[in-house]
Amino acid sequence: MSTHFVPEIAGGVHYVGVRDPDRRMFDALVPLPQGTTYNSYLVKGEEKTALIDTVNPGFEAEFDERISEVSSVDDIDYVIMNHAEPDHATAISYVLGKNSKAKLLVTKRGADAAKLYFGIPEDRIRVITDEETVDLGGKTLRFIVAPMLHWPETMFTYLEEDGVLFSCDFFGLHTAYGFYDDQIPDMIQYAQRYFGEIMMPYKSMGKRALDKIRDLDIKVIAPSHGPIHRNPERIRGVYEKWTAGETIDKVIVVYATMWGSTEKMVKQLAAVLEGRGIDVPLYNLEHADIGEIAKDLVDARGIVLGTPTVVGRMHPLAVYAAHLVSILRPPAKYGVVLTSYGWGKGALSHASDMLGPTGLEVVGALEVNGPPSQDDYSEIRAISQILADKVLSGK
Repeated sequence: MSTHFVPEIAGGVHYVGVRDPDRRMFDALVPLPQGTTYNSYLVKGEEKTALIDTVNPGFEAEFDERISEVSSVDDIDYVIMNHAEPDHATAISYVLGKNSKAKLLVTKRGADAAKLYFGIPEDRIRVITDEETVDLGGKTLRFIVAPMLHWPETMFTYLEEDGVLFSCDFFGLHTAYGFYDDQIPDMIQYAQRYFGEIMMPYKSMGKRALDKIRDLDIKVIAPSHGPIHRNPERIRGVYEKWTAGETIDKVIVVYATMWGSTEKMVKQLAAVLEGRGIDVPLYNLEHADIGEIAKDLVDARGIVLGTPTVVGRMHPLAVYAAHLVSILRPPAKYGVVLTSYGWGKGALSHASDMLGPTGLEVVGALEVNGPPSQDDYSEIRAISQILADKVLSGK
């Protein structure tokens, strides 16, 4: 009697991954308001069986049960590691420990990672090259090396006969609800959030990967997090825009405030921008969801940072936000910095030091002593108009 949902997503291709709706944080950084999934796929040919990716630590027993619904761990001939991160690869050692014949198929960089992180013996590893194929008997797997999406060893696996692309983290999203893309009303928003959190720093490599798969007849995209895309052109279309760094008439405003001065400043700026027809997502860093900030950084054309001064520096939450901008490398072109202080300056110069390497063109900056005056508001409105002109003409 079946105890698990193990659907067949294409002929001889079964989903054997697990759902984790209770997980609320990833990498001690990324909030997971809807949990996530660890997707794994079993591909059964006429002669051989391949397992593509595995699951997060702690789910090995359930994983084994799911595989047993359609096959057996003992029957697996190949374990394919598209990516070495533990949420996808930890259970490889479990599978190879129960199955003495299976070979682990990896890229050259993947072989090093498998030995380092999971203690896989060299004699259990087979290194594959770009565009190499494996015949399972009526099922041909082609391997497409796609480095830095988002680790150096990553690759895609493409099932030629059925047009299924197993893309690991690329095209993924974090939600434990909905099995197919068209079952999630806000799918694109979750995908954009995920792209901002994980893939945005590697836009150029993502664009290169899209070029490599452009001529493939892809009917289904099966990532390693979130739903399976049975409407692949939808997710491919937005990835084309995001990897190209396309932006819209949007300015994201992130700020910290202690006694309300900075908040008054950024809200005046936001009002002017909104009056010019610009989308202005506003985030108070005291309680903002970092994943939502990452989502809006994906296509924002401008960034505004607001911060009070704390002991001659930016507020620690603003430092965190500036650091995120520097490491996520969003496509925004224009910036504004608004700071306030009580008995000592310093936040503005600190912000300039941190944002300088990002390449943002800072079109306006203001440092206010105490609550903003009417003259300060006038200057903020003037800065806002300059930023709006830049954003609306910066397509």
